[in-house]
Amino acid sequence: MRPTFVNIGERTNVTGSARFCKLVAEGNYPEALSVARQQVEAGAAIIDVNMDEGLLDSVRAMTTFLNLIAAEPDIARVPVMIDSSKWEVIEAGLRCVQGKAIVNSISLKEGEAAFLKQARACLRYGAAVVVMAFDEKGQADTLARKTEICARAYKTLVDEVGFPPEDIIFDPNIFAVATGIDEHDNYAVDFIEATRWIKAHLPHARVSGGVSNVSFSFRGNEPVRRAIHGVFLYHAIGAGLDMGIVNAGDLPVYDDIPTELRDAVEDVILNRPRRDPALSNTERLVELAPAYKGGKTEAKGPNLAWREAPVAERLAHALIHGVTDFIEADVEEARLAAGRPLEVIEGPLMDGMNRVGDLFGAGKMFLPQVVKSARVMKQGVAWLLPFMEAESAGQERQSAGRILMATVKGDVHDIGKNIVGVVLQCNNYEVFDLGVMVPADRILDEAERLKVDMVGLSGLITPSLDEMVFVASEMERRGFRMPLLIGGATTSKTHTAVKIAPAYPSGSTTYVLDASRAVGVVSALLSPTERDRFTTETTAEYARVREQFERGQDNRGRMTLADARRRAFATDWSRTVPAKPSFTGLRTFEDWDLTDLAEHIDWTPFFASWQLFGRFPAILEDEVVGQAARDLYADGRRMLDRMIQGRWLTAKATVGFWPANADGDDILIYADEARTEVAGRFHTLRQQMVRSEGDRANLALSDFIAPVGGPPDWLGGFAVTAGHGEIEMAERFRRDGDDYSAILATSLADRLAEALAEALHRKVRTELWGYASDEVFDLEFLIGEKYRGIRPAAGYPAQPDHTEKAELFRLLEAAPRTGITLTESFAMDPPSSVSGLYFSHPESHYFGVGRIDRDQVEDYARRKGWDRSTAERWLAPILSYTPAG
Repeated sequence: MRPTFVNIGERTNVTGSARFCKLVAEGNYPEALSVARQQVEAGAAIIDVNMDEGLLDSVRAMTTFLNLIAAEPDIARVPVMIDSSKWEVIEAGLRCVQGKAIVNSISLKEGEAAFLKQARACLRYGAAVVVMAFDEKGQADTLARKTEICARAYKTLVDEVGFPPEDIIFDPNIFAVATGIDEHDNYAVDFIEATRWIKAHLPHARVSGGVSNVSFSFRGNEPVRRAIHGVFLYHAIGAGLDMGIVNAGDLPVYDDIPTELRDAVEDVILNRPRRDPALSNTERLVELAPAYKGGKTEAKGPNLAWREAPVAERLAHALIHGVTDFIEADVEEARLAAGRPLEVIEGPLMDGMNRVGDLFGAGKMFLPQVVKSARVMKQGVAWLLPFMEAESAGQERQSAGRILMATVKGDVHDIGKNIVGVVLQCNNYEVFDLGVMVPADRILDEAERLKVDMVGLSGLITPSLDEMVFVASEMERRGFRMPLLIGGATTSKTHTAVKIAPAYPSGSTTYVLDASRAVGVVSALLSPTERDRFTTETTAEYARVREQFERGQDNRGRMTLADARRRAFATDWSRTVPAKPSFTGLRTFEDWDLTDLAEHIDWTPFFASWQLFGRFPAILEDEVVGQAARDLYADGRRMLDRMIQGRWLTAKATVGFWPANADGDDILIYADEARTEVAGRFHTLRQQMVRSEGDRANLALSDFIAPVGGPPDWLGGFAVTAGHGEIEMAERFRRDGDDYSAILATSLADRLAEALAEALHRKVRTELWGYASDEVFDLEFLIGEKYRGIRPAAGYPAQPDHTEKAELFRLLEAAPRTGITLTESFAMDPPSSVSGLYFSHPESHYFGVGRIDRDQVEDYARRKGWDRSTAERWLAPILSYTPAG
């Protein structure tokens, strides 16, 4: 009898489900619970819960969600797999989950000491564990390595920890087959045989795996991928595979797979001898695959059957699929058949764009595809413009509405705003984009001159929040009545309701979460029938948000600053010797190799900037956004190659190391190693949240630097940019009507800047500071921040005050050395820039300051030489109280 296979539901995972991620980010936990319920109802015997997303408080999200699950009997009846790359998140989940949980995952990657520590904790909580076949040398890719690591882990867990063997689940790593690389041909066999070996030699242990990985080479051809999954599972389950993450509803019955395809797939999976001496098994399957995707013509080139359709259908197809190859010829054909060129725009082109809008609204198209559609539309309109201008009547096209957009004064970031603008244009709205760093008076003057229907404000850094309040108050003072839209990374519904909307009572103020919501909001605000209802509902909702916010201000316990300092992170400095850098002073890198930076890119945030949420490379296989992600990734790689070969960008960096010691919550920078002259001072903020006895310390960044009177210590700083040439590059594309390429290139410049920050930090650890000279390059290791040391930046959770950049830039001589300047709101220009501090303390780690109370605000103001109102302005997002006035 074949063993029972346990299906693990994967949709309660913020990296694998865009819908679940959005619900959790919005705090819509009741709806998020429905995702878990659907998984259970669909037959999931275990639900995998993952909250690893950069903008989430993962510990809080995991705790909240699991506590809510506990009160839902129809969900709580199945076990929970607590899935995270962060141990603190796993442990938070273990504290609140009911019954026996499964931890996903632990491994020997960081050595036996860390493995034992985590295993003992799991045992203490009564949890089963997924053990990855991963050790200090890396992932196991051969049968010998898989069995070696699993045997070692099993012996360690059972003999040293006393772990119940039935609670050990091995994941021996499923890798892609049919890649064209001979060394990969045996990957499926190695997994199947490793499974068989584990079941025979490691009594009671179970085996799991991520099944979709095996078919990665055939992404885009779903029928073949399903066949690969079905054949692989048939043999793996026969060898003893107990469970796995797989879309069970999309698996074919083994016997139902067409014989020709099943045989070809089985030859690949089992790495059988060739049937055809001239073709390898992989080549044979590749030749066969197009027939099951929809016709052998796809193997020779694009399917052009759509070119036989009437011109209106051809235009719609081009818009939906982003095809520019034939747009001018098709638009010209439509123009010759129409009475006037304007009729082509208002007829077939807008009909096609309406279909794009419908598909986007239904979740069947995604932002990268919509922006490509806009490129096709612009090229079509550009072809028609000369003909329209030649018409004596000169009749203008009617738009659905006129919208002015701007990034507020002091802020230089506009990727998100540009995407929103393109999406609105796709829906027949006329958008006037004033760009970045736009002062309030210009925004309002242009709004009046252009007679727009509404104003949209965008911002990324926290000082932009105050500027938005000012713009709103100016709209009120000047008698505006038009709607105001608010968006950007630092904005929120709460801030909009509490701060911005009250400053503009004569008009409606609406927070727009992302580009996917923009069209619906704008449409409702401009609709004669929907406007009053929408405005009334929004006003009532924001009133509730304000009430909840005010209640929350009274209930948030804060310990005094004096008590928080007594609970500072403690280091035994008599036994800790700070690492000395190889030099003190500054060093500049004028033109960092972009090819090197490409190897350091973390692609996950790249997809997030296009509102495709999921962890790379798993997102490429996501059942909802996978195809859009694959297309975007292919475009991104091609664009990146062009940027590197054409040297469109110049990457610069400066790094500094200084003698330093902590003076309370400040960090003193000395002029030289004599440490007699103070050359600078960084101010840090301390956590004031109430913690139970024995819980973690109340941290400040200064805790990671030896105090005055202790051993000599050092602090590092850096400023990097990949943005020289960025604006010119984007403008070239926009002049050609190609917003898609402009946004794509800009988002890649942003990734290159982050890659430069990562590459420089690695160079600091291994060479310039040198406290980790034996560190081996491993991108996953870097992205996971598994290395020693941190590089916190001003404006981020560990130091929310953006003004600290001024001292850093002065000490680094950042402007003359890198060309990066600070705006009046302390945003960096060029936008694709990163700066921060380096800490080498072995136990330094990232944290969030959280909310702070009045006593710390007053103390911080004194240390900075500010009055309290200035401190409250710059620290507004983290205040635990509402300032007077």
